[in-house]
Amino acid sequence: MMKINKIPESVIGIKLRLSGGGMQKIFKQTFKVEEGEKLLKASRCYLSTTAGPMAGLLFVSTEKIAFCSEKSLTISSPNGGFIRTPYKVVIPMDKIKRVEESQNIDKPKQKYIEIVTVDHFDFWFMGFVNYDKAFRTLQKSINLSQQQSQ
Repeated sequence: MMKINKIPESVIGIKLRLSGGGMQKIFKQTFKVEEGEKLLKASRCYLSTTAGPMAGLLFVSTEKIAFCSEKSLTISSPNGGFIRTPYKVVIPMDKIKRVEESQNIDKPKQKYIEIVTVDHFDFWFMGFVNYDKAFRTLQKSINLSQQQSQ
């Protein structure tokens, strides 16, 4: 598991840049939002990737879990140029198999949230400003989704 010592100034700066429209506006601009879908919580955190932890925002809505990186990635385009795009992950609620809490045995304050999908992909989120609140909101959203699908 990756080592996270503190949240960098760049992640804290997200709040300052987004203050003009709020998290709801950013969520709607960044992801496709279904009619009736409600944003429950947005949390600054890291997503564990093979390239290392990626700072960004985790959005928990009534329909999905969505992550958008703070910094854009540069990728090559089909025409030979380069484009910059944020790293995004979208997990529909009905594709979530389970959510697990975890922590670093040596440093119990370092807590992680693992989301496992029905097709056996797993996503690790860490470095939350308020881990307990983020985890409770995630559980609430998943439970609500499961109740509605029954």
